[in-house]
Amino acid sequence: MIVKFIVIGLLLFSAGLQADTKNDIERLKNAVVKIHASSAAPDYFTPWRLMNSGQSSGSGAVISGNRILTNAHVVANARYLQAQKNGDPRKYLARILFVSHDSDLAILTVDEPGFFDHLNPLPIGALPDPLQEVSVYGYPFGGNSLSITKGILSRVEHQFYAHGGSYLLAGQIDAAINPGNSGGPVIANKKIVGVVMQANSGGRAENLGYFVPPSVIKHVMEDAKDSINDGFPELGFRTQSLESPAVKAAYGLKPHQSGALVTKVFSDSPASGVVQANDIITRINGFEIAVDRSIEFRKNMRTNFKYAIDQFHLGENVNMTLARGGKTLEVSVIAGKQDRSYSLVQNERFDQLPSYFIYGGIVFVPLNMNLIKRWGREWQNKAPVSFLHARNRWSSEAQQQLVVALNILPADVNLGFHDWKNWIIDTVNGQPIKNFKQFYNTIQNTAQKHVVLKDSFGYQLVVDHQKALAAEKEILARYQIPASHSPDLEPAGKVHSEQD
Repeated sequence: MIVKFIVIGLLLFSAGLQADTKNDIERLKNAVVKIHASSAAPDYFTPWRLMNSGQSSGSGAVISGNRILTNAHVVANARYLQAQKNGDPRKYLARILFVSHDSDLAILTVDEPGFFDHLNPLPIGALPDPLQEVSVYGYPFGGNSLSITKGILSRVEHQFYAHGGSYLLAGQIDAAINPGNSGGPVIANKKIVGVVMQANSGGRAENLGYFVPPSVIKHVMEDAKDSINDGFPELGFRTQSLESPAVKAAYGLKPHQSGALVTKVFSDSPASGVVQANDIITRINGFEIAVDRSIEFRKNMRTNFKYAIDQFHLGENVNMTLARGGKTLEVSVIAGKQDRSYSLVQNERFDQLPSYFIYGGIVFVPLNMNLIKRWGREWQNKAPVSFLHARNRWSSEAQQQLVVALNILPADVNLGFHDWKNWIIDTVNGQPIKNFKQFYNTIQNTAQKHVVLKDSFGYQLVVDHQKALAAEKEILARYQIPASHSPDLEPAGKVHSEQD
């Protein structure tokens, strides 16, 4: 009789557990929404236009404060956004509260009353342990209903994020990640432990996906409190590894010592005057740096030492230990905002119009990754070689951007140069080019009869200045271009008009 009661009790307990598990899954499912985006990105080949609009979808998770956490690339260049709840055929107008393209994260909301009723927000949890099972929730292509797949956390280390090109911590799981999954939560123990961001590319592996880990999510959530995107800090130096015994000996390190060799300190950076080229950074914020520039950020888990810097916010002090000339120094660098690119080719930008300037029928643009990627998925093989090589060049106070004569709109004023395109310019009338706005102002304010453009090899393109000004309206009308330059080139406070 006692055995019978025990068996019945176990069956009731098991049934209760199954009911609780079912209810938990339903609560999790209801916190995951589908995001519909109508997007139109600028066309960097014709920078006064937008490309054709397209429809796409992604996923998101409801978090505290009536907010939805998703990927930045789901909402990038979006003109119209809608959110759809699990099991609800209706789509609700959504808007962006905060976006961090560097970390590929965005926070949305829906203003319509009642949308968030009965949706339990999901908390942000801790990074799972390796080999721990996680669940990926989302709305992949091929259907309208919510999909749940399971996977194992296989690796956590710094990766280049496909969307913004940033180098940040990322988790890898062996779960299928398909279009539409982007922005969906990775869940363990009923908490968000990641946001799905990209699948493995290149076809070298199957069923591998990457997610934004909790440390990056929490950094963005803190950054979003004032609605100003400060991003991740930039100290302004570059390093190389110290795996070579000869290099260690050359800089006074003993065989057992390790660190990262500083190869470049940018003159206008937070590190300038504190860190010097040829310093060895041995510790950052208490993390010891190995010869391969890695640190142990969790027990038996290593990643690039940049992780230690990524934990800081703008204005905070980053403590470092340096070896300089055989001596040990303790220094502090204030975490700064990256106000300009330290590369001559700026990272890809989103949600903003391109800069351009048309003069004498010549279309001038700054060189950036948006332009390079306009050559398509195979841009590494199809973009001009000079553009690709320029990615390896550092910027400086004297040269912050490269200017490109993208193409020529044929007219009498540019006769003889109609076939010139994708040409990087070095000087204007002998004056070096600092950045795109300085280039624009130099031409606008010139008093010389001719504008002489030269590249680094000495090749020249010459324009009669007065004829170029006289031909401007005709050229714009002929090629149906609304303005001779982008609005960002206007002086502050001036409203541009083609009648000026």
